[in-house]
Amino acid sequence: MGRYFRRKAMIYAVTFVVAVTLSWLIPRLMPGDPISSMVARQGGVQQAESFRAMEEYYNRVFGFDLPLWRQYLNYWGELFQGNFGISVFAFPKPVGELITAALPYSIGLLLPAILLSWYVGNKLGAAAARRRSLDNTVLPLSYLLTATPYVWMAILLSWALGVVWGAFPTAFGYDQTLVPQWSWMFVGSVLSHWFLPFLSLFLVLVGGWAIGMRNLVIYELETDYANYLYALGAPNRLVRRYAFRNSLLPQLTGLALQLGVIVAGNIVTEVVFAYPGLGYLILQAIQRSDFFLLQGVLLFVVIGVLIANFLIDIAYVIVDPRTRTGLQGGTQ
Repeated sequence: MGRYFRRKAMIYAVTFVVAVTLSWLIPRLMPGDPISSMVARQGGVQQAESFRAMEEYYNRVFGFDLPLWRQYLNYWGELFQGNFGISVFAFPKPVGELITAALPYSIGLLLPAILLSWYVGNKLGAAAARRRSLDNTVLPLSYLLTATPYVWMAILLSWALGVVWGAFPTAFGYDQTLVPQWSWMFVGSVLSHWFLPFLSLFLVLVGGWAIGMRNLVIYELETDYANYLYALGAPNRLVRRYAFRNSLLPQLTGLALQLGVIVAGNIVTEVVFAYPGLGYLILQAIQRSDFFLLQGVLLFVVIGVLIANFLIDIAYVIVDPRTRTGLQGGTQ
């Protein structure tokens, strides 16, 4: 297992280097000049004589006056020191400060949506595989949910439950008239603003997991070991339990493969609801050509996906005895 994890760690390390390079390069390929936009917002256009001086000053501050290869090496050097740079549009706030403020919102939205949808979807799919009457309802509904784009689901829920019904707020992470503090009123406001973004992610995700588990359980119930257990007189409950446990393994692999798509859906959902997470920060960084903020947020997203995939790899080895047997055979 040590050899297996060392090989995995090497793969993830190479992936991390490539991802960091792309997160540094992509913002610089975007159209627009962040320094010119920044000076214009500060009134540099009205004072043409000072415009060039201010532009040169900020180019030196942000290091844009250096060659690209030097900027790239400086970025790695600052990264190893935990410095993600200074935000252009929120100057002089550090990028790390902005990300730290937005990260809890994204984690609080993603983790419950991923874990609950995976659990509920697997339970629904397994139940649908055992009962035809339930299957006739769950399967069409699951296909409808999983085919729904994240942005469309977010807009639909915002209109139906927020605008028409008026039961939930449709924007921001909490009531803007409140001061963030540990109080029941503020916590209740955070939860009410959290519900619609969470529900939009949950509904789209749960359909895919239900379809996958339903098909896997039906396949497992028709395998040789299931027929053999039936021939021995094993109760249906026992056979179905084995089929469910074996079907969970491909679902665990699917969770690792879908993490990037789920994170992308979370970004779109945050933009629709103006939810103050990493997705909304990405939108602000793109609109204002903030290279440092965009590359910092992309880096955090990449790191989060890599860590989650590595944890799923570990969990797969733990829950699947066949994997451990294969690893032992490969080291002999």
